[in-house]
Amino acid sequence: MLLAIDVGNTNIVIGCVDGEEINFSARFATDKDKTEDEYALMLMSLFQIHNISPEAIDGSIISSVVPELKKVLQLAVKMVTGKTALIATLDLDTGLKVAVDAPNTLGTDLVVDAVAAIAKYPKPIVIFDMGTATTVSVIDEEGVYRGGMIMPGLRLSVDALSTRTSQLPRISLDEPEQLIGTNTINCMKAGAVYGTAAMLDGLVDRLEEELGKTPTVIATGGLIGDIVPHCRRKMIYDKDLMILGLQILYDKNKDRQ
Repeated sequence: MLLAIDVGNTNIVIGCVDGEEINFSARFATDKDKTEDEYALMLMSLFQIHNISPEAIDGSIISSVVPELKKVLQLAVKMVTGKTALIATLDLDTGLKVAVDAPNTLGTDLVVDAVAAIAKYPKPIVIFDMGTATTVSVIDEEGVYRGGMIMPGLRLSVDALSTRTSQLPRISLDEPEQLIGTNTINCMKAGAVYGTAAMLDGLVDRLEEELGKTPTVIATGGLIGDIVPHCRRKMIYDKDLMILGLQILYDKNKDRQ
């Protein structure tokens, strides 16, 4: 069984994969101040909840956009499972063909998403990953990673709106009551949810023109599940895309440890 850990700026996603089956996946707030002992306790609690013995873990892989937590989580995994986790880097064999200006600067999270999407879905592919930032990855019909976009994430944008204005409160991102808001909170929710959905639809329209073919559109990340139902373009919500990508990278590189 593989223990896969994806560390984002806002959340850490932890999943156990047994063959082609994801035994469980869980999401925690990212905390750079936690020690390896605290993260080890978190892992032990997860294993107990899901009735998994640490001895059942054959290997582990960690992808992190938070440099401070790579070693901390690697130590936590070692404490709990006795295994040294593989760290996902651009030096690994990814099998991904990249056509960007500086391939060595491409985020590991984008690479992992792309590797999983190519293995699972028809090309060309557009991936929306909505976390602290909203990223767009574009993969052409030949499976080449062409590039993408980086935008402020939904929560970040809404919080900035509240912080930088005198009379707008912090809001939740649950479904608006209607498209046209009739009070401040509903107006903000409608703008956040429907505005983001319209942005994603519009980007797909433009990317389809650029690619010359209708792409498979994949939506992933902690916040995007609330947005996809309001999009008019067809999008596949795949919350476990990163875990699948980490499994593929581990299988390709486990002998390099």
